[in-house]
Amino acid sequence: MTGLATDDDTPAHRYWRRRILITTIIGYALYYFVRKNLSVAMPVMESQLGVSKSDLGLFLTLHGLLYGVSKFANGVIGDRVNARWFMAAGLAICAVINIAFGLASSVVAFGVLWMANGWFQGIGFPPCARLMTHWFPPHRLATMMSVWNSSHSLGAGAVVILCGYLAPIDWRLCFFVPAGIALLGAGALAIFLRDTPESLGLAPVQGTLVTTADASEPVLSVLRSMVLSNPSIWLLAIANFFVYAVRYGILDWGPTFLKQARGVELTSAGWMIAAFEAAGILGMLSSGWITDRFFAGRGARACLVYMTCCTAALAAFWLLPDSSTTVCTALLVIAGFFIYGPQCLVGICVANLATKRAAASAVGLTGLFGYLSTVLSGVGIGWLVERHGWDAGFAMFFNCGVVGALLFALCWRAKAHGY
Repeated sequence: MTGLATDDDTPAHRYWRRRILITTIIGYALYYFVRKNLSVAMPVMESQLGVSKSDLGLFLTLHGLLYGVSKFANGVIGDRVNARWFMAAGLAICAVINIAFGLASSVVAFGVLWMANGWFQGIGFPPCARLMTHWFPPHRLATMMSVWNSSHSLGAGAVVILCGYLAPIDWRLCFFVPAGIALLGAGALAIFLRDTPESLGLAPVQGTLVTTADASEPVLSVLRSMVLSNPSIWLLAIANFFVYAVRYGILDWGPTFLKQARGVELTSAGWMIAAFEAAGILGMLSSGWITDRFFAGRGARACLVYMTCCTAALAAFWLLPDSSTTVCTALLVIAGFFIYGPQCLVGICVANLATKRAAASAVGLTGLFGYLSTVLSGVGIGWLVERHGWDAGFAMFFNCGVVGALLFALCWRAKAHGY
């Protein structure tokens, strides 16, 4: 550490923390531009190209499964490579794949390209987990990660609004335009990001120091000791399966449901799903603050409260006879506010439990379980709705909410962090 400053709260630290936070929020939001654009294009592709709900659901499932595996694999890699270049490269590759998707015309080509997109999308989050755990101390991580997690809603909300206007013109624009924006964003990531405080000659963050022996420990040994042997991480990972089943079920199928079951125009449906995402930003911000303020960093307790409230909102959305746009939007806003609490906190919880030695790997494991849920939220919902109607689909979402809440209850005694 020769030549490094001893204070981890210098003006330089504060400047770079702000810069890293803002850049990663924008960068990860742009990953959503080339991921969730398909959701708005789906009903147009179904009507114009004759692609079935089962096929569309299969695209979502295969994409999600590969994304989950990739997120875990790249999480292990992400703990050991330069986050700056890793994140920029992943976004650029996803943009190129989206351009190819817009040029394709066969169901097989759509499926193969969306699977490839799923794999490279998995590069997006691990660099962010590495950056946040290297730049922010554990006692501030829940609050700062809840701010960072606004990137999910900012990206998804912006792209569904944008594509809501592009899809009626030509569904292919839903892929070309976001891809162009993402390519510019990849260049910005390479310019504005830096890997760690030490890479700039700054002191490492206090409270996250590891010994030389710890730092040189083999990858599999760290993974086993810090992640795979921790039962709380496993419970949170399984709970994340059900969080993502609900979240992506609404995000992926929401525009199609609102258009086909409630008679909402696609442009309006895009704004309604954007409202779901906007409420999610407030949900994430509040969940991080509540975790640090009232639960002493024990995020699983806040997750239980939020998941329970989200499930109640989903039940009301499903069962209430009033199908007006105002009521639908209000209930989507409530559901969005509460589902994004656990969506944000699960990653924070496991990153703190695994410490910065294995934060990206732990987050990758929860991501793997989260995206395994696309078996339900993708092809499962497509199959159910095609054969049994939308009631069966919402029954599935409700049951996922109940099981998720029960799993969070089992984590009530989980520690705040592993340092």
